[in-house]
Amino acid sequence: MGDEILITELNDFIFCPVSIYFHRLYGSLENMTYQSSAQINGSAAHEAVDHATYSSEKDIIMGLDVFCEEYGLIGKIDIYNKSRHILRERKKKIKNVYDGYIFQVYAQCFALREMGYKVDAIELYSMDDHNTYKVDLPEENEYMLRKFKKVVEEIRRFRIEEFIQNNGEKCRKCIYETACDRSIC
Repeated sequence: MGDEILITELNDFIFCPVSIYFHRLYGSLENMTYQSSAQINGSAAHEAVDHATYSSEKDIIMGLDVFCEEYGLIGKIDIYNKSRHILRERKKKIKNVYDGYIFQVYAQCFALREMGYKVDAIELYSMDDHNTYKVDLPEENEYMLRKFKKVVEEIRRFRIEEFIQNNGEKCRKCIYETACDRSIC
């Protein structure tokens, strides 16, 4: 124990590995001091799940803390339907289904299965437009499963002092750009 990876960091790492450092650095500060309005809105949208007020159905589990021993991943799920065996991750607005989104639900799926839950389907849900995106189960998509495992290993081997950013577009979209010594903008 001690070298667990937060499930949310799978998506962050793909965006920019250095953003994980800033998330941890600014994590105890009030969100308004460093988050963009889109991130604040996304956090607010998750409150119903985080406080288990999204649904009163007895078969719906919300905001469950999970741990995946196999990959050393820790986090929370958004929603799991016990009777239908569906894992659902909610995002404020999905414009593209990014690999990081898929890796987050893979991690949640593995953790739930280790905890004894059955997962037969995975969904991403875009709250703003009410679109649902089906995600292959990890065993149904060997290509994405290999990419998932590779990212987990890359996170474990990552050394911030060796990182060189080469994507200015990511820097321009990053809320930490002005504080980052790796920015190329």
